[in-house]
Amino acid sequence: MAQIRLKNVSKRWPNFVGVDNFDLTVADEEFLVLLGPSGCGKTTTMRMIAGLEEVTEGEIWFDDRLVNRLEPKDRDISMVFQSYGLYPNMTVYENIRFPLKVRKVPAAQHHDLVMKAAQAVELSALLDRRPAALSGGQRQRVALGRAIVRQPRVFLMDEPLSNLDAKLRVSTRAQIKNLQHRLKVTTIYVTHDQIEAMTMADRVVVMNKGVIQQVGTPTDIYDRPANTFVASFIGSPAMNLIEGEINGGVFRAPGVQIAGLSNRVSGAVTLGFRAEDASLVSGNGQLSAEVYSMELLGEATMASFRIGDSLVSVKSAKSYRSEIGDTVHAAVPAGICHLFDHQTGVRID
Repeated sequence: MAQIRLKNVSKRWPNFVGVDNFDLTVADEEFLVLLGPSGCGKTTTMRMIAGLEEVTEGEIWFDDRLVNRLEPKDRDISMVFQSYGLYPNMTVYENIRFPLKVRKVPAAQHHDLVMKAAQAVELSALLDRRPAALSGGQRQRVALGRAIVRQPRVFLMDEPLSNLDAKLRVSTRAQIKNLQHRLKVTTIYVTHDQIEAMTMADRVVVMNKGVIQQVGTPTDIYDRPANTFVASFIGSPAMNLIEGEINGGVFRAPGVQIAGLSNRVSGAVTLGFRAEDASLVSGNGQLSAEVYSMELLGEATMASFRIGDSLVSVKSAKSYRSEIGDTVHAAVPAGICHLFDHQTGVRID
């Protein structure tokens, strides 16, 4: 397989910076997810790794080989896109086989390689069908089978689940993760869906405006977001962020007073906490506000409040009920809180 190193890689156009000083090493056999909103540079980064975009500055290495000037066909990669890109006149068997023909793999090896790939993506019973006779999930599995059939050193996947409905996304992402674990191929996966990133990645690279915001395991970025952008992007719901003042270890904002915080910080800050870490209480709490909305989630009830310009959510038991406009109280212990610089948004430790 391959270790991939991006050394201070940038992609610039005359009036736009797509990727700025991207510096990262992807370990051999790692499943790395590039995560961020549309336009953040994640797909551009993947296209530079693939050789589909020219690097403006920096170097891309596959193990000990500089690949900046190599054509995509010479990088030994396989790509899976949002659009399946299947040949409608070919059967599933022929679609999976096609890369072997293009790369002039000896014909005697084709059948065994196709059958092995088809078995890996659970398509052995559908090899005689054409794409029009397949569901969206089955078509995406054909695209996966076509990517793995020639056993590349690197998989590159660009939002491969975006065209699937919610139920299929759940099952297909589990299959992709399991497949990558079994094949042990270095994989770079691009998505804007933080749930995909959290459930699939060994490590996540959170990007915004072409710049890396944080790199870490899903647990790292969920529990210790590096800044307010990461905090607001990761989690469902995202971390609550409240602007206020802290003095003497006490944070204050309209309807909020939380004691026991750091005495080393004073002045304007942004305080964050996760909805599931707080709780609704019958007596006084650190937060008091009118209910803005109530949502029954099945396993829990989500209550939301307006605190200044922020919408703040707290999870409670599924049996909890309250009416919009009721004043309720929430316990927000100091130990669950995060502090961020009011101006830069950077985490304060």
